[in-house]
Amino acid sequence: MSNKFKILCLLLLIAIIFTAVINLNTGFLSLDLPDFFSESSNSQIAEIRVNRVLVMLLAGISIPTSGFLMQEYFQNPLAGPDILGITSVASLSVAFYIFFSYNVEFPEFLQNSFLSLSSIVGSLILMLVLLSISRKFQDKSYLVIFGFLISAFAGAIVSLLQFYAENQSLKNYILWSFGANNMVTRNQIYVLSIFILIGSILCFKAVKPLIGNSLGSSYAQSLGVNLNQLKILTITASSLLSASITAFLGPILFIGIIVPHFCRLIYNPAKLWQQWILNMFLGMLMMLFFSIIAEKSQIPLNVISSVFGIPVILMMLLRQNKV
Repeated sequence: MSNKFKILCLLLLIAIIFTAVINLNTGFLSLDLPDFFSESSNSQIAEIRVNRVLVMLLAGISIPTSGFLMQEYFQNPLAGPDILGITSVASLSVAFYIFFSYNVEFPEFLQNSFLSLSSIVGSLILMLVLLSISRKFQDKSYLVIFGFLISAFAGAIVSLLQFYAENQSLKNYILWSFGANNMVTRNQIYVLSIFILIGSILCFKAVKPLIGNSLGSSYAQSLGVNLNQLKILTITASSLLSASITAFLGPILFIGIIVPHFCRLIYNPAKLWQQWILNMFLGMLMMLFFSIIAEKSQIPLNVISSVFGIPVILMMLLRQNKV
């Protein structure tokens, strides 16, 4: 590893620790150090803030990793976790659950579990469909078009459900779609960690073939890269990573596009192993920073990521047009 890479990682790690500490001290009440380590009147608030930091760290790992995989596989800097419709279908699954389970009485802990499970199951079903459809599409661009069509269809169904929904169901769905990072419990974090661990292991297996794939399909095959296996690894890893975060936090938009873009600007884009590590570090820093803004301004997390992400993507398009 080069000295530049080590310095970048060290600076990002220091910034992550700094923003995490600020995050723990951001809220309506000021907490003392004993509140985080011993029983006190503010212990529950301290636990909520710790959970908030942990889930932001996990989101910072998973969303940029998913975007990194998509962009490297499709060789498109504007590809993101939602390019294959995974995020849209996860939202559709949650919408079905919220709108059709309104009159069904569930214990509170089961309501949260079923909400997350519906998102993950919907995304996994789409993942299986994508893997099946991908065998018929030799050209990657057709898979992207299929993903856009799925996203449009899912969005139309969600709009239809919202039009006929009861007021409370509609409110519940809108609150979920905003991204409620304060509502994630410790048990949910454990489940989320398992999904992200599995997705990260699959990503680890995909990076080396992606290096060969970046040189062209023909050259990759001459190096012994199994392109079909690479496709399966990429789609499965990206699905698990993006769907798990969507399940527990709602759709967090644009982070999976802009973080890999920034990483390519600050370090050699050809070195994919280092790029993946930088994506995770910068993703954690960015999600923690957005969490601080969300707590101070009371603006939903999804709105903040969109307000930040849209201008960046527009600049990316203008930059590409100049090139």
